[in-house]
Amino acid sequence: MADDERSPEDEFREMIRQLFGGAGEIDPEQLSRLSGLEIDPAMMQAVMRQLQDAFSGDGSISWDLTRRQALHIANQDGLAITQGQRADLDQAFALADLWLSEATTISELAKAPQPITRGGWVEATLPVWQELAEPVATSIADALTAALSDQAPEDMQGLVQGAGRIMRTVGGSLFATQLGHVVGSLSKEVVAGGDVGIPLMPDGEAVILPQNFADLGRDLEIPDDQLALYLAARELAHARLFRHARWLRLHVISQVTEYARGIHVDTSALEELASRFDPSEPEELRNAIESGALLPTRSETQVEALRRLENLLATIEGWVDVVTAAATSRLPSAPRIAEAVRRRRAVGGPAEQALGSLVGLELRPRRMREAAAMWQAVTDAVGVAARDSLWDYPDLMPTADDIDDPAALIARLEARARGEEPAPDAFDDALAQLLEAESGSRTDEASGEKGEAPDEDEGDGPAEEDPHPGGRPI
Repeated sequence: MADDERSPEDEFREMIRQLFGGAGEIDPEQLSRLSGLEIDPAMMQAVMRQLQDAFSGDGSISWDLTRRQALHIANQDGLAITQGQRADLDQAFALADLWLSEATTISELAKAPQPITRGGWVEATLPVWQELAEPVATSIADALTAALSDQAPEDMQGLVQGAGRIMRTVGGSLFATQLGHVVGSLSKEVVAGGDVGIPLMPDGEAVILPQNFADLGRDLEIPDDQLALYLAARELAHARLFRHARWLRLHVISQVTEYARGIHVDTSALEELASRFDPSEPEELRNAIESGALLPTRSETQVEALRRLENLLATIEGWVDVVTAAATSRLPSAPRIAEAVRRRRAVGGPAEQALGSLVGLELRPRRMREAAAMWQAVTDAVGVAARDSLWDYPDLMPTADDIDDPAALIARLEARARGEEPAPDAFDDALAQLLEAESGSRTDEASGEKGEAPDEDEGDGPAEEDPHPGGRPI
């Protein structure tokens, strides 16, 4: 068929084949002949340029989109840290550090705490956000490719297979952009490095965002110097804990990623979306990703993983809460600030709620009050040093049962302080049985070997008198 005899639909299909087939170039004259489809050639040129950018990728998720979007939002106000803000926060950190050393035996940080901009917070925390979000992003991108393949007619399967990499890139890029939007928005809500609960900042770093601190102070109507001291003490306690318990950071991150890897996209919802998906109008897919509509109801395994994560975060923040309260007991407004911080963490801001929809994960320590009560009871019973020693090794850390009833934990700590052996638990009993069975097996093997040895005294004559009546020493 000659070019002038082909229909606009044939022109459009040929153009898509050229793009997906690897040519990567579209003839502008082809665009001008699409009037029969009522498509604006200028708009189509822009769409094709976007698709060509996707085609040039390798199918992997471009996390640089996350960074650019997050920084664009974080740096919108363009506010730098003033010398006055820096001096005030440095002074607050210095005094809070002294007070904190009276409230905990966990040593101070090696690196001086500092104020940080919203953009600086984004740059510092992006590696952790990427690690947490990657399982979900990959799941959405892969599921989108599979759903499109299932929906395509038989005669278009070859085309869809060739375009699979592009479709995967489109889905991954949309997710990366949405994550950047969430992280950028979150940079306007967090006041300090430990606000979200998970270890976002590198080990041993404590930071406060002056821009957000000023907003929080206006909302609470509390003197800035008292608010700065409280928040500095809380941030330092959080950073000290993760620097002291080197294993804790990996423990938290692994719990989060374990939960995230269990997330699978709702195939039926995605297939319905794929049946009408238009790469030139990705808004519907973007809205589905942002709202969490593609994430199904949590499985039992995920519910259990989330429960463990919530208990872990509550245990961490409960300790931080108790230590901060002890360190800031001199501040008249400390109880009001503490209550405001607890409510803020329990409710979460808009950006944190958006993160829950995007990744399917809520990072809120629902049992922080119970955990704080447990830590306070332990402190009252055995003192600061014995309490803080529970962070020395992972197996010493309080469990969910200890949060429910700290009496058994306190009894173990009191017995250890008296030099007594702790009462064996189920794990100790199982280990003892295993060791006893192994010991019995070795004894049986030794007896068998001894019974097979020849008797040197065997013979026709009388046996010699044994010079060792009690038996020969072994």
